[in-house]
Amino acid sequence: MQTPTVREPLAPMAGNERIQSLDVVRGFALIGILMMNVEYFNRAISQIGTGLQAGLTGPNLWIGYFVQYFVVGKFWTIFSLLFGMGFAVMLTRAERAGRPFLVPYLRRIAALAVFGALHSIFLWSGDILFSYAVAAAALLVVLYGRPKWIVAAMAVCIGCGFIPGQDWLFGVAGGLAFFSLAAWWLRGDQRMRRFGRPPVIGLILQVLGVIALIAGAVMWVLPDMPRDARFGVPTLGAALFALGFLTNKYHHDKPARPWRLGVGIYCFSFFMMTAAGASMYFFPEKPAAVLGKAEAKKVEERAAERAKDRKKREERIQKEIRVMTTGTYAEGVALRTERFVDHARDEVGFATLLIGMFLIGTWFVRSGIMDNARAHLPLFRKLAMFGLPLGIGLGLLGSAITVRAVPGANGADGWQLASGLQMLGNLPASLGYLSLVILMLHNASVCHKVGVLAPFGRMALSNYLSQSLIATTFFFGYGFGHFGASRLDQMLFVAVVIVLQIAFSHFWLARFRYGPMEWLWRAVTYWNVPPMRIETAARVAAAETPA
Repeated sequence: MQTPTVREPLAPMAGNERIQSLDVVRGFALIGILMMNVEYFNRAISQIGTGLQAGLTGPNLWIGYFVQYFVVGKFWTIFSLLFGMGFAVMLTRAERAGRPFLVPYLRRIAALAVFGALHSIFLWSGDILFSYAVAAAALLVVLYGRPKWIVAAMAVCIGCGFIPGQDWLFGVAGGLAFFSLAAWWLRGDQRMRRFGRPPVIGLILQVLGVIALIAGAVMWVLPDMPRDARFGVPTLGAALFALGFLTNKYHHDKPARPWRLGVGIYCFSFFMMTAAGASMYFFPEKPAAVLGKAEAKKVEERAAERAKDRKKREERIQKEIRVMTTGTYAEGVALRTERFVDHARDEVGFATLLIGMFLIGTWFVRSGIMDNARAHLPLFRKLAMFGLPLGIGLGLLGSAITVRAVPGANGADGWQLASGLQMLGNLPASLGYLSLVILMLHNASVCHKVGVLAPFGRMALSNYLSQSLIATTFFFGYGFGHFGASRLDQMLFVAVVIVLQIAFSHFWLARFRYGPMEWLWRAVTYWNVPPMRIETAARVAAAETPA
């Protein structure tokens, strides 16, 4: 009689099953995250994306400059790559165990969304966990979504978008359209029977690119066309045509599609941002005085609208500062709740970028690179050697144009161009940083000591949330009231918190299998209560081992 196959239950990962390099990189990324976030425990969240704070001098200026161009944007990108790697690890383990993956992962996403919402409302508005939860759901659409259900969801969103106050659902429908296109690129294999059998998706991208190029040329001929359209449409056409060309050339390599799609999504997004910034910087909007009456009126209307938006933003900034300096905790919760509701509606837009990072991270694990990093050290050396100079260099190039936004400049100050260059560089820089840490981990010299970050990274969720708890308590008015600390003092705060968290992580994981929040997250994900203490886990394992 044939012995039935016993499926291994899908359960939390044991300590000896973990990929140590992921924990070390995660710990390294946590340091950068706090170095980046600490500024906005001392500055209004509404000022994110405006560059260096004005008025900095001496050490504060140099610290601000270092963080802006060597840290900002790099470490949330690393975390996004790591999130994709974690997805792939869980998927791979589910496949090996012969167990369903989707239901536990949906519980995992739901729990992350709850953690993110609570973090954003009750602690700090700079949360990214909720964004990751939305993007993780979008990733499932890209990897597994069926066309008929995606189309049905788009139809529902469009229909409900006409309800007063629900127009944000049109953005969700647009996001679903983007995810479906990404899914087609990733999973589709349809080819034309003629013209050398190119991929259908590649040919469509090229045709759309040609149409946009022609439309852009027409716009330059027609009078009174908006400047943004004259530059933006042909730029879009060139980008789409290039994507179609690359698709035709490389789409046959199916295992490499995830990283190619991820890089394509990222570069397309920030190439368009950079190109728009370049057009505004090198070809600024002409003053109304030198234009015809009709065009001058449009320019004045746009200027008035921008002035109105600036006033609203300044009011938000002043309200945030007041609440964080002299407001009560209840006022802080009310302000953060309002902000969370407003921004939650726009998370699908951010998800279109995050899934690119998730796909690259997924490829790193599914290709076996992270599971056997030592065998792939030449790849990591190349990524560090080329990624760091290119990525950091693009940001420094942008800083030569400007380091902060000028209110009301409408791109003429060069800030959007500088930001676009920096964002383009964040991906190669983050891959370079990740590779540098892995090379240090596998180095026989003292650099190997970077492995001390592994427990810190294993408790990434607990440490990330506790950083917000500690920082808001220390800086905000309803805590110890040190809001507005200098950049030098902020870095001293970061150093103390990181050292204490690393020490505590070693202490905790010497006694327990998981960090507190990691334990809760796993309990929800696998719908069981995993043993917390190491001694308890050992007794359970011994009891379940056949004699």
